[in-house]
Amino acid sequence: MAEEEDTKIRILQSLRGKICEGKNLGPCSGPNRQRDLCTFCTISLDQEEVFRTKVFDKSLSPFYGEDFYFEIPRPFQCLSFYVFAKGVFQRDLPVGKVSIRKEELCKFSGKEHWFGLQPVDPNSEVQGKVHLEMRLNELIIENGSMCQQLLVRIIECQGLPLISGQNCDPYATVSLVGPARSDQKKTKVKKKTSDPQFEETFNFEVTRPNSYTKKSNFQVEEEDIEKLEIKVDLWNNGNLAQDVFLGETRVSVKILRNDHIHRAWYLLQPKGNGKSKTDDLGSLRLNVTYTEDNVLPSACYTPLRTLLLKSPDIKPISASAAHILGDICRERYEAVLPVVRLLLHHSRLVPFVSAITVLELENTQEANTIFRGNSLATRCIDDMMKIVGRSYLTVTLKPVLDEICDSNKTCEIDPIKLKEGDNVEVNKENLQGYVQKVFSSITQSSSSCPPLMCDVFRSLRHMASKRFPDDPHVQYSAVSSFVFLRFFAVAVLSPHTFQLRPHHPDLEVSRTLTLISKTIQTLGSWGSLSKNKLSSFKESYMYDFFKSFQEDKCIEKVKKFLDEISSNVSKESSGVEDSVVLKEGEIQKRAQGRKRIGKRNFKKRWLRVTNRELSYHKHRGKEALCIIPVKNIRAVEKLYESAFNRKNMFQVLHSEKPLYVQAGNCVEASEWVEVLSQVSRCNPDRLGTFHPSAYVAGAWLCCRSLSDNQPGCKPCTPTLLANLQLDIDCDRETERIFSLLTSSYSKLQKMEDACASIAVYQGPPREQDDYSLFTIQDPKETFHTVQQITHILEELQREHDTRSGTAQYGSQENPIVGKTS
Repeated sequence: MAEEEDTKIRILQSLRGKICEGKNLGPCSGPNRQRDLCTFCTISLDQEEVFRTKVFDKSLSPFYGEDFYFEIPRPFQCLSFYVFAKGVFQRDLPVGKVSIRKEELCKFSGKEHWFGLQPVDPNSEVQGKVHLEMRLNELIIENGSMCQQLLVRIIECQGLPLISGQNCDPYATVSLVGPARSDQKKTKVKKKTSDPQFEETFNFEVTRPNSYTKKSNFQVEEEDIEKLEIKVDLWNNGNLAQDVFLGETRVSVKILRNDHIHRAWYLLQPKGNGKSKTDDLGSLRLNVTYTEDNVLPSACYTPLRTLLLKSPDIKPISASAAHILGDICRERYEAVLPVVRLLLHHSRLVPFVSAITVLELENTQEANTIFRGNSLATRCIDDMMKIVGRSYLTVTLKPVLDEICDSNKTCEIDPIKLKEGDNVEVNKENLQGYVQKVFSSITQSSSSCPPLMCDVFRSLRHMASKRFPDDPHVQYSAVSSFVFLRFFAVAVLSPHTFQLRPHHPDLEVSRTLTLISKTIQTLGSWGSLSKNKLSSFKESYMYDFFKSFQEDKCIEKVKKFLDEISSNVSKESSGVEDSVVLKEGEIQKRAQGRKRIGKRNFKKRWLRVTNRELSYHKHRGKEALCIIPVKNIRAVEKLYESAFNRKNMFQVLHSEKPLYVQAGNCVEASEWVEVLSQVSRCNPDRLGTFHPSAYVAGAWLCCRSLSDNQPGCKPCTPTLLANLQLDIDCDRETERIFSLLTSSYSKLQKMEDACASIAVYQGPPREQDDYSLFTIQDPKETFHTVQQITHILEELQREHDTRSGTAQYGSQENPIVGKTS
């Protein structure tokens, strides 16, 4: 088992992006044209919805502005974005969709594109795959003649869609189709499963009888084999309702010309290849980035990881591997994040940030321009604050942001934007009240500031004072430029991107947050206390509004706050860790202790997990119906679909009866299992085995053991040691760094050439423009590091080539797409 883990490759998929806006949604003419659509968007992996925006009121060109990010826990064929019109007294109606096949996602990665909406046709909504076997048999009939029969075996299907949120009741029809024939046969219906095992064989006569004495070797006649094909359709049995089409595949009989047996997996296709009449349904602007990391065993990454972790000790810092990565990938925003996460996990980030900050300050000529640019240092600190400060933002800003977004008070103070009936003085009072609450929440939050952020701020303060010793305020502006301008003000402006709100706020609330954010930036900025901050406002209405905050009290509060989060005095710990909500959401919970399986045993509940306890509630915000201390959790594992005939089930094993939970989709289920496994990973009483099914009618469905106390029949999933708050998988981060370096290999070679040229000719007088892209302080040391990186990349690429064999076309891992012949 250990040897298998040492050689196994983990394929980890993730999706991030933004649903930006729609344009001219709905049919452009006809009776279905509506002037004011209330719309929302969903994201589906195949036919499983995994994300939904809020409803946007009465607009044919809505601005959604919804960011999304999630890990993809299973294989998928197609990523789809649906636009729905919200129904009042009826079900929501589909307006149109954008479907992108998995293999085409790379074409759109990282950039915004407009996509035309396609009609939502039930016959095109398919997912899953089918396993077929075809063979030709020669038969002698009663009169001595020979004929050939085609045997089609329907073995199984996998990944069929849910129907109305439940597993389907699938069956298959098998047809032999030709110019003058269409013979159809049907399998039995399989109940409540998305992975039916059919194991049924059907016979079709494919040639006319021939005399046995005339031919010694009988082949399928050319005229038949060229025109005959097998068509397999999957359907959901609707009982009293209409059957629902699930997908089809077509295989030409001539595939058996050279091999009398053909066995393969096929992806199910839309009816007629999904071609339907198109109409102008509008368009959707999307930004989609799909990432697939093929993570090798940990030992493969040791040389690259070691080289990166040495970076803080390399002198000059520009010759380090981490700095070189930032240099050659400076146009790629995502390049810094894996380095920050890797250094964070190994407690090496603070010395690295200190070293690159010194380098940046050496190139900063004036104190009032400190940390203004988008440099490697500022990007590292930005990413660090977003990772480490997530719970800090939640504790500090979420209560007041919830109040602002839910109360919906008008705060517009721009005379041009005022609506009829608005009172500017009342609005100004509302805005001032919100600003005061946000400002107070921030300036009183120093005790919650994470120690690592304090360490970085303390280092910034010290280095800024050392660089500009004659400026008494630079020590504060160095810290405020990050904590106010790049952290709190950004979170106020876009709370949904920091998980402080579930959705992008509507236009009116967004405007209120913009005004608050601008005021907080100005209150917290520390360019120079001797300067009038009112000069930072271009708008006269903001100038007038800010006058009410021109008090020494505000300045003193900011100064005190900055002192507290960046001083040399360590914060005293109470010894009690603050309770932090790690995840919460609506789920279906099975009643504990029930012996039978049934719909009534499942109820909607609000599940909530913190670093201290797991609890479920009747509704969000209500008192807990049950609390399970994290220390009592012994295992968290996924359940077989057959346990309760439900998808996306998992179980929490603790000191009492198991808690069985159904998540809303595969992404949610994976996230729940991950966070619960991590929060309980160090518990002393964790189990080594578990039952992947339920105990029903006096026996475990998985192993048929009769005792409900029988130890599990399957080993528990090993939990990778990760920092729960930071959620860092070091091997995955190192693989991403490998991918970034490999994709920028040409720039790496240019840097190597630049180092050699500078070392030999003592500077490149005629080619300065080519080398100005790189920071090369010590060409020999940089050249040495680049050569080390190049050698490591070659070794890692060999490891990938050796281990990453492509699955055979037609296998379960690499099914055939489309018609074969």
